[in-house]
Amino acid sequence: MKFPIYSHLSLFFILAFASYAGSGFAQSANRVSLNQHPDWLVPAESINKTRFSIVTGSLAVSYSAALIGLNELWYKDFPRSSFHFINDIKEWQQIDKAGHIVTPYLEARYIMKNYRWAGVDSRKAAIWGGFTAFMCQNTIEVFDGFSKEWGASVSDLAANFLGTAVMTGQELLWNEQRISLKVMPHFFKYTDPELQQRADQLYGTNYIVRFVKDYNAINVWASINPASFIPSQKRLKWLNIAIGYGAGGMFGGYSNEWFDEEGVFHDRKDVVRYRKLYLSLDVDFHRIPTRSRYLRLLFDALNIIKVPSPAIEFNTKGQVLFHPFI
Repeated sequence: MKFPIYSHLSLFFILAFASYAGSGFAQSANRVSLNQHPDWLVPAESINKTRFSIVTGSLAVSYSAALIGLNELWYKDFPRSSFHFINDIKEWQQIDKAGHIVTPYLEARYIMKNYRWAGVDSRKAAIWGGFTAFMCQNTIEVFDGFSKEWGASVSDLAANFLGTAVMTGQELLWNEQRISLKVMPHFFKYTDPELQQRADQLYGTNYIVRFVKDYNAINVWASINPASFIPSQKRLKWLNIAIGYGAGGMFGGYSNEWFDEEGVFHDRKDVVRYRKLYLSLDVDFHRIPTRSRYLRLLFDALNIIKVPSPAIEFNTKGQVLFHPFI
């Protein structure tokens, strides 16, 4: 059983928080410096050695801590093996691959912002942000490759590269993110007790855990900003059109058959496994005007998630559904 989104998102949140906290706290903790330079959140015009040391040091420490933590919490209790690959492209209706695209995209975007804050040239920051995120995420494939339980995945590596390429490519082409990749779960309960028990076993019961493990609930989004493509558009520059992908009816990686903890076999092939495509609206918080740099920092953090709003769902069961909020 492999849960790549769980381990990859865990690494992302640790790296993003530590790098932002490292740059922010280290500066604000120095009261004299803060009073003398109230705009410490403004990116440096050229390489600032102190800031660069803070960023690289925070990333190195947080990355090391994340790997140690993931090994202790996730991998050490499973038998090891020689390095090997597996082909899991058909697993989980490719929801895990979508997660492998979104996670390094977000990670690359935040690392790039830290490099810019340290005074790195915008193009170099975009390239190094993407490269750093790509290598960080691929480390988990090394863990998987040496685990007898799982294995490294070529499709995961390709998805990791695509995610970082989406971020870096837009910066090099447009010097901004006109298409943002986001994630937003849509939780629900099952009326069938057998399916609910299986979901609890697979995905957990805690909402935080389900946020990164529940493949039936995870929706990934490409949030497109029309105003950035239409210069004449002057109003609602923050309004985005979002296209989402999700899946449902999954109670196993490849099929809805499993053995429970008592060894009882369950055959639920009657439950249809299906894909979902969404069309909705979203907000690009980065484009909301504000003079507060602290609020700007908050807006950047909020751009991880897709704002709940009305959506139309088209699925492979032949249904067209309307959701008031998703």
